[in-house]
Order: sequence, then structure tokens, then C-alpha cells
Amino acid sequence: MKIKPITTILYAAMLMFITSSCDNKKEVDLIIKNAKIYTVDENFDIAEAMAVSNGKFVSVGSNDMILKTYKSNKSIDANGMSVYPGFNDGHSHFMGYGLMKTKYADLVGTGSFDEIVERVELHHSNYPASWILGRGWDQNDWDDNSFPTNEKLNQKFPETPVVLTRIDGHALIANSKALEMAGIDSETKVDGGEIILSEGEVTGVLIDNAMELVRNMIPEYSIDEKEIALIKAQTDCLEAGLTSVTDAGLDRDEILLIDSLQKQGKLDIRVYAMLNPTDENFHYFFRKGPVRNNKLTISSVKLYIDGALGSRGALLLEPYSDAPHTHGLKLNPVSYFDTICAMAYRAGYQVNTHAIGDSGNRIMLQSYAKMLRGKNDRRWRIEHAQVVNPDDWKYFHDYSIIPSVQATHCTSDMYWAGERLGNERVKHAYAYNDLLTQNGWLINGTDFPIENISPLLTFYASVARKDEAGWPEGGFQTENALSREDALRSITIWPAKGSFDENIKGSIEPGKHADFVILNKDIMKIPKSEIPYAEVNSTYIDGQLMYKNK
Repeated sequence: MKIKPITTILYAAMLMFITSSCDNKKEVDLIIKNAKIYTVDENFDIAEAMAVSNGKFVSVGSNDMILKTYKSNKSIDANGMSVYPGFNDGHSHFMGYGLMKTKYADLVGTGSFDEIVERVELHHSNYPASWILGRGWDQNDWDDNSFPTNEKLNQKFPETPVVLTRIDGHALIANSKALEMAGIDSETKVDGGEIILSEGEVTGVLIDNAMELVRNMIPEYSIDEKEIALIKAQTDCLEAGLTSVTDAGLDRDEILLIDSLQKQGKLDIRVYAMLNPTDENFHYFFRKGPVRNNKLTISSVKLYIDGALGSRGALLLEPYSDAPHTHGLKLNPVSYFDTICAMAYRAGYQVNTHAIGDSGNRIMLQSYAKMLRGKNDRRWRIEHAQVVNPDDWKYFHDYSIIPSVQATHCTSDMYWAGERLGNERVKHAYAYNDLLTQNGWLINGTDFPIENISPLLTFYASVARKDEAGWPEGGFQTENALSREDALRSITIWPAKGSFDENIKGSIEPGKHADFVILNKDIMKIPKSEIPYAEVNSTYIDGQLMYKNK
């Protein structure tokens, strides 16, 4: 009998061992390796590799550990790129963004009212409609930053109603045809709103509640039009690295449409939907209690106490520094807010209130306090918390009220906020770090379409407090900048916590939905000035590729 050489026997044994080891590896759907993975877990751990199966993170760790333990037919070598939990916009207008992109003339960045008229003419020639709609103008960007008047709209569109909404959504300008259809004249009065006059004549500019007189005349969009809008909004969100969004104010039929599209597989993005405060919404949803499934969360009511700073509708304790005749607008009496807060509390719903001015914030903080009565885990929120008197910061801490801020509002408003508020009061505006210290967390978002949809710009504004051109050189009130770790938490795990979804998303941890984004640059390490130029390489939801940068 011929004896095999010892080397041949050893080779065969090694081959059997390796084969056996491979067979013992667990099969998964996807492996990411050679990455810098920011898990955003409790310890803010950083890993090299991760395994995904059945739409969930299975394991996160070193390359060696993952590759020795798991095997997959689909393995992605990240080549050192950084991976983050899927970005979550904590305050936006998802449906509104889609409608703006598909139905409205885009007026963002216009430098004059003449340019607005030109854009509206072009839009109407390309997309004729019975009502001409537009959004995005901001008189603060013009050489003459006073409110416009509608004479030029009347000349160009004498028989077609025109409604052009300001960028913040709290003011609009309408032509005479639209005003006539709404029954608005110089004698019209609206509680919580204002009709701007000039020499006793209506200019077409309507503020806050006065806008509803015209908006109620605009024909309702069809289901098909809304579906197209939602799909467009999702496309842009995925391109920006967003896997979850908050829609800050929807009605029953819109929420049911989102639910239907998600169940059909047409809408993959996760949505936290706030209810508009209508009797229909309350009757339908409150009796069900909060709704939470893998893609849709319905657990809150959206209220408005005041308007916006840019249109001087924000409610201030003292008059505007550049308009001493006004304190801004209170959109409803205190009893209204107290009643809805009590209803929501009994139904187990959050209350999330738009509050910009220091008086508006104080009223809502005190209204919340009446119901919450001390520390709690109700997670009621103040949306924007833009100007808060330091005497009122304690309410956030004492009643576990969560600030939901938008860092790009700071860098959009900083050019003129001091004029509105004065040198002393502005120091307590956009005070994100001061607000963060009250409970140890806050929520961040864009408020798109009011601001750019990119969460990377939210991150940049949070840490740099500068515009994209790097102004001001030293940053705006940088004592209230966020650290990079907190800024990342504010667009991932903290907004998930803000909708009671932190156990299923918001960080890269075993058992959570495999929502993540890969960037071409490490925003945690690169110079702050480079952050706006980082790009999304790819976006995943439930471990499935949703967007790939070509």
C-alpha cells in the first residue's frame, strides 16, 4: 500500500476544516465590510462591518468577526466610506413638498417681485391650470424687503386666480381675482390673521389665519395627483439619505393614502404623521389610540400658536424691534389649546405645537404644564422653539417637554433676525445647546420645503452655525452650536425617540430595521467647511438599496 505524503494529508485536513468552517457560517442577506460605521448606539460605537438579514441588522463589529461568522451572496466593500443610520427628518412637510414640486411654481431664491412674476408666467405657460399656485418667495432676500403688492399679478392674470405662498408658509400674496372669489376686501377682519393694506387698499398679502380665506377656495387635489406628489417626495428624500420623515400636519384621507401606498410597496420611506386639529381627524384616530407599525406612526396632534418671524407673525412678549406697532399674532385663544391638550392626553397622543416667538412658546409651555404636571414620558414637543425667554427654559426640564428645532432656520434667519428681535432678545433665539441641556436630547429637522431637504445641511448648520459660503467667519452665536455627536443623534436616534420609535430604528443595532446611508465623506471628521459638499453614495431601507449615486 502506497502511503500519501504527510503534506498531502495535512492539506486535505486543512481543506476539510475550512470547508466545515464555511458551512458553519450563518447565511445572511447582506454584508457590509471595510466601512466606518457610526452605530449611534448608547456608547456611540464605531464598527467596520455589519450583517443584515430579513430587513434587520443582525450583527455589527469588526471585519474579522463578521466575516468569520456570516456569509452572503451579496457583500459590499465600502472601501473605507462612512455608514450612518438612515437619516430622519424630525419636522418636515412631506406631502406639501411633493405637491410643491409637482404643482407649484418654484419661487425659492427669487431676487425681486419682477422675477417672481416671470417665473409664474413661465410655469403657467408650461403647466396651464385653473388656479396658478407658487411657493418660496422671501421679501427679506430683495433689495426692497417690504411686502409686495399685487398690481403686476393683476395686470398679467386678470381672470385667473393666483396664490403665491411665502417660503415659511405663513404669508401669501393673491391677485385681485383670487381675493374677489374669497370675498376679501379692505373691511374683512380675521382673528389670528392680518390682511395687509396700503393707503386703505388691499395689497393681496395675507398673514396666517387670513390665508385660509383664499386657500379654502383652491380646488382639492385628486388622489392620483397626491400619489404622484408622494412618490416624487420619496425620490428626493432617498437621494438626500432620508429613510424616515415627519409630516407636520396631515388629514385623515392623506394619512390613509400614505398607509395604502406603503402596504402596496409603492412607498418605502417611514412616515411619522402628525394630525391636523380637525374634528374628523380626532373622531377617526383618537378612538383607535396611537398607531405604530413598521412604516407608519400616528401618535400626535399638530397645533399652531403663532406665525413666523420673517412675516412678523411670531408672537413676542415685547413689540418687534423693527415694527414697534405689533407683537405678532396669536392664532387661537388659550382655551382652544387647553381643550385639545386635554383631549390628546386622554387619547394617549402627543401634542406638537408650532411656537416661534417667546410669547407663543410661553403660552404653550404653560398649557402643556397644566396637563403634564411634572416629569413624564409623554414626549410632548415644541416645534421650532425658535425664540424662548430664558425664564421659560425650566418648563422643558420640569415637564419633560422636547424641543424640535430646525438648525437651517438659524442660518437662514441670521441675516435679519437681529432687526426683528433687537440685540438682546436675539441672544435667546436659536438656542439649541441651551435647549439640549434641559432634557439631554432634542429633535432636528429641515421643515422642508421651507428649507433645503438635505439633512447634511441640517448637520452643518448645527455644528458650524454658518451659511454654505462660510459666513459669518466666526459663526452665528456659536455658544449654541451642537457637537458633531449630538448633531448626528439629532437627525437619527433622537427623532426616532421623538415618535416613540427608538426601539425599531435610529441606530445601527441588532434587531432594528436595516435603514442606513453611505456617504462619500466622513462628516464626523472632515473640516466643517466640507460638510455641505459630502454626497450620499447610497441609501438603504430594510437592507434594500433604495438609491445609488450614479
